[in-house]
Amino acid sequence: MTAEGGHSRSRLRAKPGDRLVIHGHRLGEPERDGEIVEVIGDRGSPPFVVRWSDSGQVSELYPGDDAHVEPLGDEAPD
Repeated sequence: MTAEGGHSRSRLRAKPGDRLVIHGHRLGEPERDGEIVEVIGDRGSPPFVVRWSDSGQVSELYPGDDAHVEPLGDEAPD
């Protein structure tokens, strides 16, 4: 699930261990979430490498507007 182009200025910031949540696109469609295992962008910005909780697969992606990051513990992302 890799998005290409169109996401060059994401406001998301994360660090390894944070949780990425992508909201369902259609009514009744479940959220998808995974652990961020690597941050490739500068200063915590995308792209991220994510291990998906539903499949265990690992993929690199640029999250869209339908995503948010839940920081690990109480710390805010750098």
